[in-house]
Amino acid sequence: MSTRQDAERGRTEPLMVADFAPSDMPDQQGRTVLITGANGGIGLGVARALAAQGARVLLACRNPDLGDLALQRVREVSGDGVEPVLIPLDLADLASVRAAAEQVGEHTDTVDVLINNAGVMATPHSYTRDGFEKQLGTNHLGHFAFTGRVLPLLLKTPGSRVVTVASVAHHGGELKLDDLHFQRRRYRKMAAYSQSKLANLLFSSELARRLERRGLPTISVGAHPGAAATDLFDPFVPGFPGLRSFARTVVGLMANDADHGGYPLLYAATMADVRNDDYLGPTKLGGLRGPVERSPRSKRAADPELARLLWKYSVQLTGVKYPELEPDSGRDAEPAPVRESNVGT
Repeated sequence: MSTRQDAERGRTEPLMVADFAPSDMPDQQGRTVLITGANGGIGLGVARALAAQGARVLLACRNPDLGDLALQRVREVSGDGVEPVLIPLDLADLASVRAAAEQVGEHTDTVDVLINNAGVMATPHSYTRDGFEKQLGTNHLGHFAFTGRVLPLLLKTPGSRVVTVASVAHHGGELKLDDLHFQRRRYRKMAAYSQSKLANLLFSSELARRLERRGLPTISVGAHPGAAATDLFDPFVPGFPGLRSFARTVVGLMANDADHGGYPLLYAATMADVRNDDYLGPTKLGGLRGPVERSPRSKRAADPELARLLWKYSVQLTGVKYPELEPDSGRDAEPAPVRESNVGT
């Protein structure tokens, strides 16, 4: 059965564990897990949960001070002789992505799980160091490049997984391949965020298809936390004293807390019944909260041609080519160059 048929079937087929919690995870001793954005929120909770089960965790973080604090918190729950590692990574800078991937290779020969978790939400219109719209550049293009550079370590590891974090916001996403960076259309924060999350899910599916076509020992899985009460919501709230704390309390009434928001990521990273191209997350209240289930995706997110084109544009923009997954010839030839400047002004 194809990955797309699997995804369609997975919308109704229940998971093996109906009300998953970290205690349901199998032992993780001997496994190496690489997590982007592991310095706080969902990423830190996932890192601690995996370390508590014996995994060696590599924390890829942009902020060195927060990264050091996170490293200490993961070290508190790590097993004897299992030392977590901090990897500096700024997904908004392709040079940093390259350096981080090289540093990962200095610490390990294999990676069992890569969790593409880091992200920004609802930022003002700005550009990454390489000239990409900030949210697409960080959430999708940075992870596309990082995954491609780490892929050789994943392919050396039988049963390895790439878990890419999307969002229920992808349902409102529209991918404009001729204006990815909002240079001709009016910039709207949430439209840009939804586009980036749609791109995450399209990337996850296209990676799954390419891995399957090559018969490689790695799977690609999407996951979403629902609505999790983390600092991602801070851009929507003015910075008055106490107001953001109050807003997080209000969001928490209908959202998961950060720990529960990480449950879909943990399921995707560890459980035996996870399939290539699954998309896991809560489905209650429109996907905002609830136990981990196989989650529906939008019509656009299920479009293999859109995913294929996004992949090709992502190669063009980042320069990361995934040679291990290149098709032989024919319909997967490179698209015409993007008709827009790739440099923000």
